[in-house]
Amino acid sequence: MTTTVPPHPRGGYAKGRATREEILDSAMQLFGEVGYHTASLREVSARVGISHPGLLHHFPSKAALLEAVLVRRDEIDGAAYQADLDAGYEFFDALVRIVERNAARPGIVELFATLSAEATSPQHPAHRYFQDRYRLIIAGAVEGFERWRDEGRLHEGVDPATAARLMVAVMDGLQVQFLMDVDTPDSRVDMADALRQQITAMVSPSAAPR
Repeated sequence: MTTTVPPHPRGGYAKGRATREEILDSAMQLFGEVGYHTASLREVSARVGISHPGLLHHFPSKAALLEAVLVRRDEIDGAAYQADLDAGYEFFDALVRIVERNAARPGIVELFATLSAEATSPQHPAHRYFQDRYRLIIAGAVEGFERWRDEGRLHEGVDPATAARLMVAVMDGLQVQFLMDVDTPDSRVDMADALRQQITAMVSPSAAPR
């Protein structure tokens, strides 16, 4: 007896992937606009143009959708960041380049600023995510500043741990100012340039980001 294998439903899989991507795009925008707690899955499904059960087929809960949104952002930024490192950029140069790219994606900046503020609550589903994210970036910055200190490129008296936290604080503050300038896009703060200047203030000119 022979068994007939149904044709591979490539079209259905492709459509499902496209729908998933559209859901993630809409959720990313909505979470950035109103925050995680205020956003609803029904609003996301309405923006995508699918039913609420249809959305739940892809993401069974709002927490699962949030996790997927954050993972997607990290995958995109992580790939570009690693490519810069592989191309020879130092940690701080690659970090500035991430900021440059984000300036062209205001929705990403809004998402991060909104969720990171909300996630200070331990009950927020993204609380651990942002804790881990801050630990990772601060640890990388401390390592970078320590390397420059050991190479004699860091200004005397600058503590690498303090410098790392100041740099992250500047990045977060610049994002808020960038979003506040939405009504005057031509005069928006240049986040990348301001970050370069902050780093340059702590190191010798030869170590400043390109």
